[in-house]
Amino acid sequence: MALALRAAPPCILAILPKYLPMGEGKLGSEIAKSGMYANSRIVQSNQDAPHPRLHEIVSRHLHMPYRRVPSDAGRRAFESVVDRLREPFVLDAGCGTGASTLTLAARFPQMFVLGVDKSATRLVVGQRLLAKDDGPRNAFLLHCELVDFWQLAAAAGLRCARQYLLYPNPWPKAEQLKRRWHAHAVFADMLKLGGLVELRTNWRIYADEFVQALHIAGCAGRCAVFAPSQPLSPFERKYGASGHELRCCSADLSDRAFREGAA
Repeated sequence: MALALRAAPPCILAILPKYLPMGEGKLGSEIAKSGMYANSRIVQSNQDAPHPRLHEIVSRHLHMPYRRVPSDAGRRAFESVVDRLREPFVLDAGCGTGASTLTLAARFPQMFVLGVDKSATRLVVGQRLLAKDDGPRNAFLLHCELVDFWQLAAAAGLRCARQYLLYPNPWPKAEQLKRRWHAHAVFADMLKLGGLVELRTNWRIYADEFVQALHIAGCAGRCAVFAPSQPLSPFERKYGASGHELRCCSADLSDRAFREGAA
């Protein structure tokens, strides 16, 4: 299945080859200079199938309130942007450099697109582009822990038109299951924001688990191998160039089955 994406503006196309993140604290310009942007290794894991405790853990999180208290920094960040989120918006969750956020802003020019990431260093890349004369005016990059944002947005009753989770950290060890977004305690808050959700990943098990978690929540998720005609994010470009099999999972969180399942 090939997904056709709207062509990105020149300012976005310019940074995709240049900023290919390769770990915390490093910007992809270093990788571009070294020519090492197409040698990403496939995910290695001690799992060869969805985790046997997935149903148990997801069900518990869906039926028990998440009592974590958002950080003060997260609250300040959320308050700085909440007034722009009163209408359904596009969320780029874990946006990294913000390259994908800017591309999504071009794809959905009539909607406000918010990129959220915990790394201020990476966000500087996209913030420089937003400040340019030809930068999109319907996008904003927020330095905030994603768990804080999801908690606060759900508590405030905000609604997404679309949510994108593009190549999240796979946390591939079996004992790391609850660090994957679909098995994290914040998953229920993510679902409350609604909208069309789209996960992209280069790890089959992450995709399979994500769809299973959606089904547990009463939502009909779909997943397919795909080859993007144009990369939506730096990681998508990097993994595609490395020959990885990419998967796209999607679901409508506002459909009737989900509302009944979450009730």
